[in-house]
This record gives sequence, C-alpha cells and structure tokens, in this order.
Amino acid sequence: MPHTRRLRVDEFDYPLPESAIAQTPAEPRDSSRLLILDRGRSHPGAPAIEHTTFRRVGEWLRRGDLLVVNDSRVIPARLRGTRSGGGAAEVLLLRELAPLEWEALVRPSRRVRVGDRVKLQTGDSVLIGGRAGDGTRVVQFEHEPHAVMAAAGEMPLPPYVRDRPSPPDRYQTVYAQPPGSSAAPTAGLHFTPELLASLQGAGIGLARLTLHVGLDTFRPLEGEFIDEHRIHSEWYEIPSDMATAIAQTRASGGRVAAVGTTSVRVLETAARGSADPGQFAHAGWTDLYITPPYRFGAVDALVTNFHLPRSSLLLLVTAFVQAGMHNADAYQARDTLLAAYARALEAGYRFFSFGDAMLVV
Repeated sequence: MPHTRRLRVDEFDYPLPESAIAQTPAEPRDSSRLLILDRGRSHPGAPAIEHTTFRRVGEWLRRGDLLVVNDSRVIPARLRGTRSGGGAAEVLLLRELAPLEWEALVRPSRRVRVGDRVKLQTGDSVLIGGRAGDGTRVVQFEHEPHAVMAAAGEMPLPPYVRDRPSPPDRYQTVYAQPPGSSAAPTAGLHFTPELLASLQGAGIGLARLTLHVGLDTFRPLEGEFIDEHRIHSEWYEIPSDMATAIAQTRASGGRVAAVGTTSVRVLETAARGSADPGQFAHAGWTDLYITPPYRFGAVDALVTNFHLPRSSLLLLVTAFVQAGMHNADAYQARDTLLAAYARALEAGYRFFSFGDAMLVV
C-alpha cells in the first residue's frame, strides 16, 4: 500500500468494547497500568511492548531527561439550566472571547435560538448569541463568568463517562494552576506529588507549559479523509526558560518527554514557529494538527492515554510512532500502534480519560 495515498478517516478505526472504557479513575493515581511501546524495536504490526504500573515509569526514564507537563486547570464549564421557551438546556463553555463573552457549545442546538436566555438555578442567565463557527455559539453573561461557573458550573466530563467522580478535583492534575480548560490534559492524571518528587530526585527534570484544552477534545474527525479535518485554535503559554531547559537536556544527552498530546502540540508549535530552536514563541494560539508523516522537532518520548477511534489524538500518536520506526510508512505505524492497542485490550487495560497510560519511547 503506497504511503503517498491520502489517509482515510475510517482507516484509523478499531473495535472497542464498551466495558473497556474507564468510568472512574484509578486510586491511587499512580496505580494505573502503563504499557511501554519501544518504537525503535518495533516492526510493522509487531509492537515491542512491556507491561508495568505507572508508579514505575521512572524505570524507563533516565537521569537528564526532561518531563514537560501541561498545567492548565479545568474550569467548571458545564452550565445546566432552562431555556426561554421552556425545556432543559446546556451551555459548555470553551474559551473566553471578551470579559463577559465566551464561545460555547449549546444544547439542544436546534431549539436554542439567538436571543434566548438559559436560566441557571442560581438565578443567573446566559444570553445566547449567533454562531462562532463549527457548531459553536457566542454567549454573554450578566456577571463575571468565573463567578457564575463557581456557583453553578459542573466539571465537563467526557460524554462516555457516566459516573461522576468524587471529589471533582480527581479530574484535575495535581499540578494544575491557571484555569481555562474545558477538558483535562488526562495523561497527567496519573502523577502524584510523591511520584513527581521521586522522579526529580532521580535527576529527571520537570518543566511546565500551559495549553487550555478546548473544543477538539469533543470532536471526532470530520470528512472522508484525514486532511479534511481542521483543529480549533487553543491558547498556549511557554515559560521563558523552556527553550534553555530543552537545549540543556539535549546537550547532556537527555530526552524531552512530553506528558500528553497537548504538551506535544505546544512544543512542536513553538519549534516550528522559530528559525532559531533556542528562541520559542512564549505565547499564542495554536491550531497545529499533527498527522502522519510528521517530523518532530522537540519531542523524544510521549506519555499518553489510549485514545478514541477516528480521533485527531490517535493520528498524533500514530505520527509519533512512525517517526521512531525505521523506514515505516503511515500504514505500518498505524498497524503497529493498533496492534499495541489490541494487546492492551487483551490484557485488560482501561481506555480513555480515566484509563491507563502508554509511554512511547
């Protein structure tokens, strides 16, 4: 099968029993399972894998490696209420456009008209405006939105999670700081403060960046071919010393290990946006859509969860697998990754946001 053929969305599907979708997180966090996928030792359709638990992730990292995490905090972005014409309505906030104005998903989208108000149980209301693009709407608040969310909002769990975890902070990473995400950067949910301290004590560096996760976490691939899909822009920020940390890591022979696909997208955006690899753009919007084949300029290893079929996240991981295999095309990388997924299912791994993890090296 020639690698130059356009990749189809349905070629990145795989069978997944509903019983494999994790409904609650592992307790404690680092007791989740971890599948190690070694790209260099893998062959098309024959992944080189090992099984362990997440608290032992440091055994596959080395002194001098640098872990890069996304420290964005999930906001209580789901607002439930009653629409002007009667009946239930839901507003899922995605990103701030102005002090009292947000882009949002509104449901039921066909029944909520421009000018309608969604009244919340607290007495606050949200004014529904026109379309912002790709099914989203502009909504306006009467009062400070974060105060409204604090009083009336719910954690925006993915639609496949039916059981609500308790406490809500379980859908946050332990290092979450700046609020702004509509979904958690879930690869980081496996870390505990003790595990992070242990890794740093072993000489593994830790660096933080921020990407506020938005709409594309909730959107399947659109179109017949993967190049027909488009990624929404998301805001990111990189500390001024990130480029120096990466340069020092590389100079000492260490690897940059991105925790989650959001960290990958920020690092690769910064690397692509600068002619000088020592000078990153420290803030901006990214709509980087990574598909195979892709030449990675900043990331050497990846901590990630098991992703939905037909998703942009699955494509990114496929591209990363291909980049580390010898002379593999996109289909061979896909076959290798999906074979690893199949082995994980056979071994009882749990998938998606509250599921188990992979380390791709």
